[in-house]
Amino acid sequence: MRGNEINVGITTGEMLIEQGYRKYEGKDVDIYYNKEICIHAGKCTHGAPDVFKVQRRPWVLPDNGSSDNVIKVIDSCPSGALKYVTKSK
Repeated sequence: MRGNEINVGITTGEMLIEQGYRKYEGKDVDIYYNKEICIHAGKCTHGAPDVFKVQRRPWVLPDNGSSDNVIKVIDSCPSGALKYVTKSK
């Protein structure tokens, strides 16, 4: 398990949704976000501005960036407000 990746054997996307996370589905990676624990450090919006754009709805578009960069940016989230699940290819 890397950074904020969800270890499916322990935590599931459904569990995160129950904890207040919202799911943004992508082709290669699903992103989960919890606004209640976000500290607005800006790591996401600065690290992947095409994926994370506050002025847009939905504000998260997982397929607007490479999955490797999306993972790198989510792993830099200091609060844990962002999590992800990678999909099998």
